[in-house]
Amino acid sequence: MNQFTIKELITAGGPVLIFLTALSVYSLAVIIERWKALKKATKTFKELAHKINFHLKNEDTLALSDFLQKSKNYQSEIFFKILKHEGSNSEKREFSEKLVEWYSGKLSKRLNALATIGSSSPFIGLFGTVVGVIRAFKDLSSFQSAGPSIVAAGIAEALVNTAAGLFVAVPAIVAYNFFISRINALSSDMNLTCENIIAYCQKKQKIEA
Repeated sequence: MNQFTIKELITAGGPVLIFLTALSVYSLAVIIERWKALKKATKTFKELAHKINFHLKNEDTLALSDFLQKSKNYQSEIFFKILKHEGSNSEKREFSEKLVEWYSGKLSKRLNALATIGSSSPFIGLFGTVVGVIRAFKDLSSFQSAGPSIVAAGIAEALVNTAAGLFVAVPAIVAYNFFISRINALSSDMNLTCENIIAYCQKKQKIEA
């Protein structure tokens, strides 16, 4: 039974396999970096939301404002700007939605690259396989006495690119969908916190009036 070594498979994959390997390394780096960033953002929000709700419940605007100013992160800056916004409720909501959307865009940085890798890698692998199959049939034509085993061996080697393309694509697509889902959930929670701040400001204005 003919078996291929790893070296032979890599050689058969050629430049396409090398390119797919580079995409895989880049994809893994993006996944790790975005995972850490999103984990930190989620933890930061939970801490901020707890403090904000505490100060709103105690109706301590000064303490809340001071806390948000000292927090020194994008999320606290967003909530601070909403707290200090002088417009109407509809203007505050529109402003908060734009700020949260901007922040979601920062969290989504490089995720488009994951989506591109996930969608294009199988086709890159297929291209490598087609080239390998063409080469296998060309080799067959050069040896008239060769049997089907020559073609089968060449095709088996060529298919390594298709397998590699799928291997790169699946983690990238899964990670992309996971990150988008988490970012959407975080954005929804942030919008809710902004709404609580707006509602508190409206209530305070009515009392002072």
